[in-house]
Amino acid sequence: MPPNLTGYYRFVSQENMDNYLRALDINVVLRKLVCLLKPDKEIIHTGDHMVIRTITSLRDYVMDFDLGVQFEEDLGPVDGRKCQTTVSWEGDQLVCEQLGEKSNRGWRHWLEGDQLHLHMTVEDEVCVQVFQKVK
Repeated sequence: MPPNLTGYYRFVSQENMDNYLRALDINVVLRKLVCLLKPDKEIIHTGDHMVIRTITSLRDYVMDFDLGVQFEEDLGPVDGRKCQTTVSWEGDQLVCEQLGEKSNRGWRHWLEGDQLHLHMTVEDEVCVQVFQKVK
């Protein structure tokens, strides 16, 4: 049975965000700004339904979805694109596949103790973020 990810997580660290954003064709000014942000995550996980809020001082991004059900994700706040997105479990990892203009786009969330790990991919780039559970 997959873990329940419900909780509030504070930003700890990130690696390779600038290259990840460059692969998404984000302009240099916005890349620099995003690299300075320290996002928090709030996850509400109820059965096969999840809400993942990424919270920053600039703006919040909310994903509200049912596991295993493809939906159109509007990534306008991120890079102006739309994707056909499916989120499902692979063992203890929550895996998102985002089909659209960019290849190999998606992410993985998993827990190690009280830390939430996130690997975001696009093309050949991987951005790694770590968050600490606070409640």
